[in-house]
Amino acid sequence: MNDLHPSIQNFILHFGEMGGNWGINRTVGQIYALLYLSEEPLNAEQITESLGVSRSNVSMGLKELQAWRLVRSNHVIGDRRDYFSTPEDIMDIALTLLEERRKRELDPTLTLLRQTLMDKPTSATEKHAHSRMKEMCGLMEQVSDWSNELQRISRSDLEMLLKLGSRIPRLLDMKDKLSIVSKKKNKGST
Repeated sequence: MNDLHPSIQNFILHFGEMGGNWGINRTVGQIYALLYLSEEPLNAEQITESLGVSRSNVSMGLKELQAWRLVRSNHVIGDRRDYFSTPEDIMDIALTLLEERRKRELDPTLTLLRQTLMDKPTSATEKHAHSRMKEMCGLMEQVSDWSNELQRISRSDLEMLLKLGSRIPRLLDMKDKLSIVSKKKNKGST
């Protein structure tokens, strides 16, 4: 990694460290970061050389990233090796991550909760637990529905929604104030 600019090295190292927080190992995080920053697709030997990790770690990391649909394989005419790259569009990457995390984490939990909630509780302890699981299931279903909707929203609408970001609470506050004014008006006209 010594032939890489220090800022690129820092980015790659940071992604490696963050990998544990994201449920992937350090090498997978570093491979992704290297490919994300690379101008050209890289083959496994180039990745091994750049990161100074074993070829087998690179192969396993690439397979994991492909399973997550975060890297794709490219072929070069006259070269039998596979070259790897990340999608160019950061929004595509974010939506892919959202969808994959939902499929791997949220959906199995929702399945378990739905199956568990089909059993009728008998004791007070079971009723309390059932109530808590029902509450959690409701929230997780809303998050899952929201995630599915984000996948269907047009790119321009999604970008507008993200730009609204911190302004959403202010819009909701304004809506509440308008509702109060409307109620006062209706009371005054009756």
